[in-house]
Amino acid sequence: MPNSRARARADAQARVRTALCAGLLAVSAGLLGACAPTADAAADPRPLVLTTFTVLADMAQVVAGPDVRVESLTGVGTEIHGYEPTPDDLRRADGADLLLANGMGLEVWLEQLVAPLDLPTVVLTDGVEPLSIAGSAHANPHAWMSPATGRAYVAAIADALTPLVPERAADIAARAAAYDAELATLQTELVARLDALEPGRRLLVTCEGAFSYLARDAGLDEAFLWPVNAERQGTPQQVAAVIRRVREADVPAVFCESTVSPTAQLQVARETGARFGGTLYVDSLSEPDGPVPTYLDLLRHDVDVVVEGLTGAPGEEAA
Repeated sequence: MPNSRARARADAQARVRTALCAGLLAVSAGLLGACAPTADAAADPRPLVLTTFTVLADMAQVVAGPDVRVESLTGVGTEIHGYEPTPDDLRRADGADLLLANGMGLEVWLEQLVAPLDLPTVVLTDGVEPLSIAGSAHANPHAWMSPATGRAYVAAIADALTPLVPERAADIAARAAAYDAELATLQTELVARLDALEPGRRLLVTCEGAFSYLARDAGLDEAFLWPVNAERQGTPQQVAAVIRRVREADVPAVFCESTVSPTAQLQVARETGARFGGTLYVDSLSEPDGPVPTYLDLLRHDVDVVVEGLTGAPGEEAA
C-alpha cells in the first residue's frame, strides 16, 4: 500500500478510535475494547480479511489456507439483506486489512461501514454478468448459487489475497485451482441432477428469488414470494400470485430459505395441496455440525432438497 494511502487510512482509523473512546459512538460498555488492539490481532500477525457473510468467509478461507485470517462480519443465520452494522463491526473493520463483499446491491449497508475507515474493499462480483430480478431492472445478487459463477468468486478471492501475502502466492494459486476444479465438477453433477427432472417438475418455488443463476444453468423455471429478503414477508398479492402459479403448474413441493420465516410459504402449501419440501440455504451457512457447514455443502444440500421435493420424496416439517 502506498505510504500516502497508509497514512490516510491510519488517520481515519485514529479518528474512529477517538470517537469510540470519547463516547460519540458509545452505546454499550463493550465498545471500550475498541480503544486498544484486540488480543487476536496482537497474537496473530497474519493479515485479517473480513467478509460480509459466512458463505464468502468459507470460500475465502479455502483459498487463504493457513496464510491469512478470515472472519465473517455477520454470523450464522443472519439475514444479510437487511443487516445493520454494529459498533463492534466498526471495531473489527478498523483492524482489518481487507474486506470482501458480494456486491450487486446485496449489502446496502456496506458504505456506512467502510467509509469512515477507508477500508480496502474488493467486490467479488465485479466482472460477473448479472441476471435481473424477474419483473425489475435490479440485479439479482445471489450469483454464488451457481457453482459455475462461484468459480469467478474464487478467482477474484485469489487475486485479492495474493497482495497481502505475496510470498505465499504459489500456495494461494494452488488452492484456488483445486477449489475451481471442485466447483467445475460440482456444477456438472448438480446440473445433471436437475436436468433429470421431468418437464412437469421443473418449477422451483421459493420464498426469495435467490436461485436464478442455478435455475438458468439447469433450465428450471422460478416462482417466488418476494424478489429479495429485504421484504421478508409475502404480501397478500404476492402469496396469491404464487398460489395461482403452483395450482396451474401442479407443483408437488414448495421451499423456503433458512434465514426467513416459512409462514407465507406454508400458507401456499396449505392452499394448493403442495408439500413443504424443505429448507434451503442461501445467505448463510449452518453451524459446523449442521447440514451446510461449507459452501460446497450448501450447494449439494439445496439440490438434494429440491430434487427430493420435486420427485415426490417426503419433505420436512417446518417450525
